[in-house]
Amino acid sequence: MSRTRRVCCGALAAVAASATLAACGSSSGKPELIWYVNPDGGGQADLAEACSTDDYKITTQQLPQDASQQRIQLARRLNAHDDAIDLMSLDPAFTAEFANAGYLAEIPEDLQAQLTDQSFQGAVDASTWDDQLVVAPFWSNTQVLWYRKSVAEKAGLDMSQPVTWDQIIDAAVQTGTKVAVQANKYEGYVVWINALIAGAGGDIVSDVTAGADAKIDVDSDAGKAAATVIQKLTHSEAAPADLSIAQEGQSGATFAGSTGAFLTNWTYIYGADSETMGDDLGWARYPETVEGEDSRPPYGGIGIGISRYSSHVDLAMQAVECLTSPESQGKYAVAEGNMPASSAGYAYPELQDKYPADLLQLFQDSVDAAAPRPVTPYWSDISSAMQSTWHPASSVNDETPAKSAKFLDDVLHGRSLL
Repeated sequence: MSRTRRVCCGALAAVAASATLAACGSSSGKPELIWYVNPDGGGQADLAEACSTDDYKITTQQLPQDASQQRIQLARRLNAHDDAIDLMSLDPAFTAEFANAGYLAEIPEDLQAQLTDQSFQGAVDASTWDDQLVVAPFWSNTQVLWYRKSVAEKAGLDMSQPVTWDQIIDAAVQTGTKVAVQANKYEGYVVWINALIAGAGGDIVSDVTAGADAKIDVDSDAGKAAATVIQKLTHSEAAPADLSIAQEGQSGATFAGSTGAFLTNWTYIYGADSETMGDDLGWARYPETVEGEDSRPPYGGIGIGISRYSSHVDLAMQAVECLTSPESQGKYAVAEGNMPASSAGYAYPELQDKYPADLLQLFQDSVDAAAPRPVTPYWSDISSAMQSTWHPASSVNDETPAKSAKFLDDVLHGRSLL
């Protein structure tokens, strides 16, 4: 290897033994770019192989399943200036934190312009900190409302028109079925809360460049509207029994079960449920928090960051241009069900063959309308504080927004610990 591997000297062996052994054991003279990836079915490894060139080889190392554990592993190693990380698949929740800490290499202006031009605005917003694109948008996920057509028809819902949370909860109660969401004490629950608040025209926090002095907005009419939706669902017969521990997998299983009717979940749901439900599977825009106000679907996805401490930053920039090209995004969407961060990626022929045209259009419209979580270096603290005060969902009431606002302020200013 042409680089010095600090970890090979033992400084970080306890943190990443398997990764360092793989890197130290390579006998190739060609520079090796190590891409730390979130778990998938192998799609990122396939792209790494396809984007390797005569000048460098891209290999992958898998991060933990849990997003918070991904953050911890990467942050510890980057804080130690570990040069065994070249590229990283980075959750948008942590983009600002990593950029603000100086962990990410600066993307050249011409590449920033290229990536910005090709990407959805929501993807650009989630990848931007301090007016700079700091990671390359790779894939952009969004949530839609999945539903059983037979249940909606029985309840008399016109799904060709926007529907509200009130309407789908009432429809589920009327038909003896369930509304499945993600409400465990984890990041996915805050994704739901953020979308509900944004759909009512509000924010959890704003003025995020002020750091710990960001404006806390959750105690607002929008925050109370979000709390009302959660309170209504959790105290209704439409609430699944496992609501308080439901993540994506559990909520998907509820929807696929005998009492499943409505589900808010990510784009990959289509692959499994289209086989089990066939023509009874329907999809629509994310529900409105307030009737007549456009919903703001959740935004998720991955941006690829380049480590500031890589020994091959220039080569990594070339690699990320290939990895995030529209063709690569299209290939990855076909393989894993995680949709492209660009409209050009949606034009990939195999993707158009695999998904109905109206569903692909709904995904794109939803990404355009999506509400990313606040892009702030303090998001991990903000998210944890929200989880502490809004969980379990059955405890949420009209006093919750004020309670969470006070706790948020205390946490951000060091008066309370998480």
